[in-house]
Amino acid sequence: MLDSLSEKFEKILKKLRGSGVLTEQIVAEALKEVRLALLEADVNFKIVKDFLERVRVKALGQEVLQSLTPGHQVVKIVWDELRVMMGQERAGLALVSSPPTVVMMVGLQGAGKTTTCGKLARLFKGQGRRVLLVAADPRRPAAGEQLASLGRDLQIDVYRFDQVHASQADVVRMCQAGVERGRDQGYDLVVLDTGGRLHIDDELMEELVAVKNAVHPHEVLLVADAMTGQDAVTMATQFDQRVGLTGVILTKVEGDARGGAVLSIRAVTGKPIKFLGVGEKLDALEPFYPDRIASRILGMGDVLSLIEKAQETFTREQAEEAQKRLTSNTFTLADFRDQLGQVNRLGSLDQILGMLPGGQKLKGAMDGQLPEREMKRVAAMIDSMTPRERRDHTIINGSRKKRIARGSGTSVPEVNRLIKQFLGARKMAKAMTGTGGRRQLAQLLRSM
Repeated sequence: MLDSLSEKFEKILKKLRGSGVLTEQIVAEALKEVRLALLEADVNFKIVKDFLERVRVKALGQEVLQSLTPGHQVVKIVWDELRVMMGQERAGLALVSSPPTVVMMVGLQGAGKTTTCGKLARLFKGQGRRVLLVAADPRRPAAGEQLASLGRDLQIDVYRFDQVHASQADVVRMCQAGVERGRDQGYDLVVLDTGGRLHIDDELMEELVAVKNAVHPHEVLLVADAMTGQDAVTMATQFDQRVGLTGVILTKVEGDARGGAVLSIRAVTGKPIKFLGVGEKLDALEPFYPDRIASRILGMGDVLSLIEKAQETFTREQAEEAQKRLTSNTFTLADFRDQLGQVNRLGSLDQILGMLPGGQKLKGAMDGQLPEREMKRVAAMIDSMTPRERRDHTIINGSRKKRIARGSGTSVPEVNRLIKQFLGARKMAKAMTGTGGRRQLAQLLRSM
């Protein structure tokens, strides 16, 4: 989502860093480009104006202009102000000392509210907490069935009524009964999946207010579609004024949204973004860290989030074993196949590169061709090999290559290329443990 904005910021700030001496004119020209980049990203106009004024005042201060590296100082100022714009510190879920913590999810149809309830439940179940999902949208039977299906997949309890044409009073009773069950049966978290509409109307708001007044939730979270840009900000303002929000979860962040909602919501509504939905899978929900997002926008990467994702995907022992094999000649095609699986579990290569410092340059070095499809073909070829062939590639002769090609729906030249790429990747990975470097990493990813 932030790729386009990040690329523009990198170009602008590169000019500032390269300036030995900063003048008011240089700063003014840079801020003009920043203004255009933010407006093109669909950031609220008033927010852009206030942001630029704060940066301008600090950038023209004597302590900056007279420093040894004024350009770098301005970059730090921009990073600080982006972080302030998005809320400075991470705003986590307010878990109460006397459970259950009641979380009321609100939003319009199509934003991914029910799926986000499942994602949130999975996240807290992974932290060892007991979660109860409550289907509180009886007017849309598919919502209750979807929540029940998610509960079965996640092995999480779901409380629901099989009732159609329910009144507002019925919905309130459903939510009260769900919260009561959560309290009686010792759940740590009760998540209410309330009703949504295709548009904001008085009936929806009155129902949500009635539910809130009846169950007194500890969190009221708006699920908003990041693809709608400033419409998401407007919707957040309306929900906050009518219902009262404690935070926002932005969904579909992995799409081609321009980033305006991420940068504007906190500044306009005063309500923090608490989570980002970064994919359709149930594990694709990330805590929102303003400082990390600011770093990604400025091309500094988000290595901490990447490390956290890696720690969730494989253990320290697995990482050490992989490194040991990479630095020796014992790294096999079977190991190569396992590593491809680990990379897939981390997310798309586009997302991974976005978390690395200079990620945009890495993407450029790969000519814009992120090889997800090629990785699947490689996995199919390795899966078509025998265990012995995966352990020892040197035994793969002409007849074996033909069999592997038939089994994987590929060709012999592609099998030859796989073996060549595998040997090159092994050599490159071994070299990287000693030197590192963006060009080598790009070559490694391309060869993979």
